[in-house]
Amino acid sequence: MRESPSQSEPEAILRRLEWTAVRRLDGLLHGDYRTLFRGAGLDLAEVREYQDGDDVRHIDWNVTARLDKPHVREYHQDRDIAAWFLLDLSASLDFGARMKKQALSTGFVTVLARLLTQHGNRVGALVYGNGVEAVIPARAGRRHVLHLLHRMMQRPEGSPRATQLAELLAAALGVLKRRSALFVVSDFISEPGWEKPLGELARRHDAIAVRVHDPLESELPDLGMLTVQDPETGEQLFVDTHDRGFRRRFAQMAAEREAELRKLFAAARVDLLELSTAEALLEAIVRFARTRRRRP
Repeated sequence: MRESPSQSEPEAILRRLEWTAVRRLDGLLHGDYRTLFRGAGLDLAEVREYQDGDDVRHIDWNVTARLDKPHVREYHQDRDIAAWFLLDLSASLDFGARMKKQALSTGFVTVLARLLTQHGNRVGALVYGNGVEAVIPARAGRRHVLHLLHRMMQRPEGSPRATQLAELLAAALGVLKRRSALFVVSDFISEPGWEKPLGELARRHDAIAVRVHDPLESELPDLGMLTVQDPETGEQLFVDTHDRGFRRRFAQMAAEREAELRKLFAAARVDLLELSTAEALLEAIVRFARTRRRRP
């Protein structure tokens, strides 16, 4: 097991990201970071009489029937947002050619958490390694982001085992009672069965699947004989990447898995934010925010 990070390591990472990413992202979004969290934190403010131009979908039919005049509900958005990160820290996140998927995941959470907390919002997390290992309550402030970052940089206890992402999602269903913005940060390399609890979370919260991946998981280069190891089971295989047929079959299997994943996300009715180790983090976040902003 890797040693726990020193207190100075998370501080150095956070300070660097504050200067290189958080400030730029805040500027690019022009303060409209709520576009990332459509539908979170809506509370009923009042019921008033219908006026021309009001959205008929907001008509309160019970009040309308009682008063014999059309009335509509008006809502206001909470001043603060509670955002939760469901963090998959399983062994498969240690993979990556240019950078580890774990490092990309850590950078994403740090940037989003700091962007939110500097505007007075609260962030919390459920941490999964070889099971659900921690629940970090939602709080605001820079010190809390440091605590979250420090926890992400710790290695899971015990021997790696096959990821059961459904365990993390089921735990979130029990913990999160109030509607929140929800980020499920994972490579989604897991035993099956996670799509059902993900769909249940999406019905209760504004859930976003944040998929972290590396290009080598989709296509192998011609590098000759290689030893590849499953980080979660320890199983090793010798493969010949000179073999074009093998590379073609590998790419086909990866494409089939990609298509199946997209079907599962669509069935769960969650938006998908793709993070690649080969792409700048800010570009992926801003593209996602702009796509959400354009939707009705």
